[in-house]
Amino acid sequence: RVLSLELNKDRHVERIHGSGINTLDIEPVEGRYMLSGGSDGVIVLYDLENLSRKPNYTCKALCSVGRSHPDVHRYSVETVQWYPHDTGMFTSSSFDKTLKIWDTNTLQPADVYHFEGTVYSHHMSPVATKHCLVAVGTRSPKVQLCDLKSGSCSHILQGHRQEVLAVSWSPRHEYVLATASADSRVKLWDVRRSSGCLTTLDQHNGEKSKASSESGKTEYS
Repeated sequence: RVLSLELNKDRHVERIHGSGINTLDIEPVEGRYMLSGGSDGVIVLYDLENLSRKPNYTCKALCSVGRSHPDVHRYSVETVQWYPHDTGMFTSSSFDKTLKIWDTNTLQPADVYHFEGTVYSHHMSPVATKHCLVAVGTRSPKVQLCDLKSGSCSHILQGHRQEVLAVSWSPRHEYVLATASADSRVKLWDVRRSSGCLTTLDQHNGEKSKASSESGKTEYS
């Protein structure tokens, strides 16, 4: 089925960014607030609600982490994400080799994680109840897991051969993580296991391989 989509001519979004916008995220609690991250390092928080109830309206920016903000990212923001369970916190990662955990009310970073290479992507599980891990993909082939509870970033998943470009937690299983790399491979991980990798999907030749005989016994449905 093919859907025909048209832009809403009655709804606009206030323009704040001075250059390209790389990433967006709408919070899942109310579906009202949206984050945007730009190639200028700026982060903007928008209110999508039409409070005026008029047919024509512009979604206003509530606040922003602009170039004059002391904690603004120095380079392009690649990923922004709301904390999945409330709007009091959000995260951002950047080419400046950092992942920042923000307090929405104060627009101050509650924590900052530093990495050796460029950060391409990060993701928090939308369903996790037993962990607060943020998966991070960087120029390194190692996938790094940052624990928001302890503030540490010591858990590493090894298996990719080149930089990790995308990471995504399963929407059903809180310990299952998918990662994609410049090595043309997608890997599925169970982060509780010492062996880690469950399955490798080779995008170059279409083959699927089991990471180990033990991991091949695990099933997720």
